Amino acid sequence: MNKRDYGKVGETTAGEFLKARGFEIIGRNVYVGRCEIDIIAAGNGLILFVEVKTRRQEPGGQSIYGRPGSALTKTKRENLIAAATGYIHEHPEIAGELQPRIDLIEVYADPRSKEYGVLDVVHIPNAVHK
Repeated sequence: MNKRDYGKVGETTAGEFLKARGFEIIGRNVYVGRCEIDIIAAGNGLILFVEVKTRRQEPGGQSIYGRPGSALTKTKRENLIAAATGYIHEHPEIAGELQPRIDLIEVYADPRSKEYGVLDVVHIPNAVHK
């Protein structure tokens, strides 16, 4: 599996994780301007804008790339805020009374397997805020 395939499967895993917690997936890989939002989900009075980061490593384990969330740079955080704000303005009928939040979901894939095997999913609510 290449890096792009891991990312896609990681996003699918994150989507299933959110659905299991009562969220409805509104969109995946949504572009607002030049910024992409991996997952948009609604439920429990919230509209979530979710960034998904997937790595082949044990949860909390060492990797040359660090934790998946460490790839959430300042520029990426600023882009996520801009994209979420833009989405709310473009889709007031969806956002409505829902409280917006930008979350991070880290997906850990088994580094010993050539195929994709999920070891853990870590959900970090409100990972990005102004």
